[in-house]
Order: sequence, then C-alpha cells, then structure tokens
Amino acid sequence: MKTPLIFRRKDVLSPAKAIYWKDLLYRTTKIGTELEVAPPKGMKRIDFEEEIRQLLLPSGNLARLGIHGVLDVQKEHCGVEIRIIGRHPYVSTLKQQYDEIISVLKIYGARARSTCGLHFHLLTPDLAEPMPEIILANLWNLTRRYAPELKYMTSAGSAREALCRRRNYNSHLEMVRHSPGLMHMAEIQQKLKASRQVPEHQNFFNLEHVGFTQSGAVWPFHIEYRFPDAELSPTAITAKTFLFLAMLLKAVDLSQYGVIHVGKITPWKRKIALLNMLSNNEGSLATSDTQHITDEVIEELKVGCYELLDLLMPVFDYLKAEAALDVLRYLANTPISLMRCAGHNWDEIESLLAGRADAGENGFDNTDRKLMQRIELGEWNGFSSVEEWQFMAARELWLTVDDLERRLEVLQQLRGLRWDKRLGTLVFMS
Repeated sequence: MKTPLIFRRKDVLSPAKAIYWKDLLYRTTKIGTELEVAPPKGMKRIDFEEEIRQLLLPSGNLARLGIHGVLDVQKEHCGVEIRIIGRHPYVSTLKQQYDEIISVLKIYGARARSTCGLHFHLLTPDLAEPMPEIILANLWNLTRRYAPELKYMTSAGSAREALCRRRNYNSHLEMVRHSPGLMHMAEIQQKLKASRQVPEHQNFFNLEHVGFTQSGAVWPFHIEYRFPDAELSPTAITAKTFLFLAMLLKAVDLSQYGVIHVGKITPWKRKIALLNMLSNNEGSLATSDTQHITDEVIEELKVGCYELLDLLMPVFDYLKAEAALDVLRYLANTPISLMRCAGHNWDEIESLLAGRADAGENGFDNTDRKLMQRIELGEWNGFSSVEEWQFMAARELWLTVDDLERRLEVLQQLRGLRWDKRLGTLVFMS
C-alpha cells in the first residue's frame, strides 16, 4: 500500500481481540441486497411488479429465507426494488441464488437502467455485544480512501460519457468531509443526519441504521453501501458481496494499529477529483457525465483497484474465496460499464465473469481429491519427517515432488496444513 498512514489511537485492538472480532464478524455478518430494475418497455410497472412477486415468492420475514431468499418486492422510482435477505456468504450458494433471481428478471425483460441501483447491506442481527468503534472507523476510512476505485469497479453504465448513474442517490459529498481522525463515528453519524446537502439515507456509505452505546461502541451494526450500479450478473453481485465482507474484516486487522488514513493532501485531493468525475449530476437523464474519464484516468483507477485488492488478498485467503477475488481482478481491469460500452449484453458479461469464477472454484482434479482423501482419513501416517511423507505421497500419486508441493500449497491456502509429529503425517487445520 502506498502512503500507509495511520491515525494513532488508544483503543487499538490487541492481536487476540482482533482474532476474536474477525472470527465473530465472519460468523455473524449477513449481507443483503436491494436490486432495483425497470420493467420492459411497454409494460406497466404495477403489472411487472405483480409478475415478479408471483415468481420470486418473497417470504415477507427476515427470519424465513423462502424459496429464493427474497424478502419482498416493492415499488421504486425506477420500477421495482427486490429486497434480498442477507445470508452467510458462500460463493457457489450465493451465485446459485442470484442465478435464479436474475433468470426470472430476464424472462420478463427487466432492465438495469441508469435510474436503478444495487445497495449492499452489512448487518449482524445475531451479534450479542457491542462492536469496538475503531472497527467502524477503519471501515469508514478504508471506504473513503478507495471510494473512486470502488465506484469505478462497480460501475455498470453503457456509454463512455455515462459510466455511472448520477450522484443524487449515492452521494460522496458528505463522506469525503468527515474523518474519524478528528471525530468519533457517532459524531459523524450526527453530521450526516443534520446535513442539508445530502439526505441521510442517500449517502455513499450510509450510517443511518447504526446504533451507538453510551461509551461510543457500535450496537447494532448495520451499514449500507449505496454506490454500486444495478446489474444483471449473478457472478458480479456474488463477487461484490465478498468484496464488502473482506473490507469489514480488513478493518478489524487494521484496528490493531490505529485508524487508516485516507492519504497525504495532494493524493487525497486527486481522489476527490476522481470521485467528482465519476459521480456527479451533470449527465443526461439519470447518469453522471463521465466524459473526463479518459484512457489515462482509467489506468490511474486500475492502479488503485489493484492496490485495494492486494491489500484485501489475505482476507480472501482467510475466506477461501479465491474465485470471488479472480472476478474482482477482472472487474478492476474491465468493469461491467466498459464491457457494455464494448457491446456485450448481459448474457455475454455473465459468461465472461462466470468463467473466471469457475476457474477459481473448480480448480481441483481427481489427483487433488485423492490427496485430500488420504490426508483427511489419515491413510499415510507413521513417517519420521515431512520430507519422507512427501516422497511417499509423490510416488503413490505418480507426481513429481515439485507438482506435489504445488498441490499442497493450494490445500494450505484452502484448509491449512500442519505436520503432526505424533501421527507422523500431515493433517488439515480446518
């Protein structure tokens, strides 16, 4: 990371506390979405809403997932909003869920127009204790630091001069002004509530639903990211779900040292300028005017996107979500907006991204599975050293030692491996 500045704080987490909160938030955080779509041309909104409701069968209850995990279907200014219940993220399960939902939308000709957004809610309904305020402060500043890159990576417009929807409903104007280096997060929330410039619920990073204890700790925790554009790619939505979870867990890691800084004055001013170029109210209809996003600016944004993803890479390893990271790297280079500008339709976009996800998710062959089985069942044991075990395993699987080591490195990332001296074999850690 360039210019890794940190605000020093007295309330930093100890390494043990960071491990505790990272594990707790991973287990309890649910990520739900609000997907807005417009009806097909010529179809009345009310008829479209009723058809979608009948097919998606919303449960009407956050505690009951239902057939498709949909809470309800509501009227929205652009058409309808499908509220999808938050759940613990797992790549293939989430992708299947969004495949089913978006298949229904495509059948009825739903359109992801520039009037439509895609909101991500991170909440912890089962969290029984207040969260340290420093974690939210780090998430706030991590989002601020990479706001233009996040906006670019989640853009879904269809023209170079209109890469994003307009700023009105996902404004960064208040967010860039308020730093947790100068204020507590409860004070920042009050600033957002009192703003006459941006309605509270229309902030880029919405704190409307967050609560604070008398000591300033966070409870309940419920934030909303409003900046992504609406899209019809199940793979992209799944990958972005993991992006926001990874940012939350990275905020825990950073809280061992203080609060991450947005950067030095000149780079920070450039970040704000990039945000204003990407997200404004100057385009036609409901779009931003992005005519100043030149090829040179795109290269600049790509560098920031890769920096963010490199920073988050250890968390993706922790989540065992390499498939989602592969998709995000693709979007960092070519977001959906640029794919649409190149003439790709939604089916083609999904095919491109799904190919990346499948490569990360299904990279195992039969030899890998045999290796996993032998370790899982402890079939190869009683060896005096790792080297002796590896020599035998390579011979049994008809592999070179180098090939075996490469496969073991993948398993190390996936499940963790350690040598058990008592058993004389490698064992999985998870």
